[in-house]
Amino acid sequence: MQKVVEGINHWIKTLPDEYNSMSELEISNRPLANKWSKKEILGHLCDSAINNIERFIKIQYEEQMYVIQSYNQDQWVKLQNYQDRPLGEIINLFQTLNKQILNIVKNVPSESLSKLCDIGNNQHKTLEWLIQDYLSHMEHHIHNQILIKNND
Repeated sequence: MQKVVEGINHWIKTLPDEYNSMSELEISNRPLANKWSKKEILGHLCDSAINNIERFIKIQYEEQMYVIQSYNQDQWVKLQNYQDRPLGEIINLFQTLNKQILNIVKNVPSESLSKLCDIGNNQHKTLEWLIQDYLSHMEHHIHNQILIKNND
């Protein structure tokens, strides 16, 4: 779990500087009508944190195997109106939510890491896998969408 903690900490510290080095046009531009802007991608990462906070906690105490509920990611981004919100608000939300994730991860008892959850399609994964996947998902968006320079 130490690598996950270090990875999340890294992005809490460095992602604000990455965003602040971009122009308003670069963070607000949607590459296609049905694709998110970089600002909306950051909002999506906040939504992911919101949903995973609940998962990381419930998996630890539920008697039955916890079943992951999916959420409509496009509706969450749209209805939270990340596109029209000040970047600073979204950055603060990202940092706060991920500090909470770190608090949870650091306090998971080692025996709870092997607790299983149902991720759908008849697949069962451990809490440890889910936590590692959270960071992988975050870094996928950061490396493949946020840090890519637009060819405006």
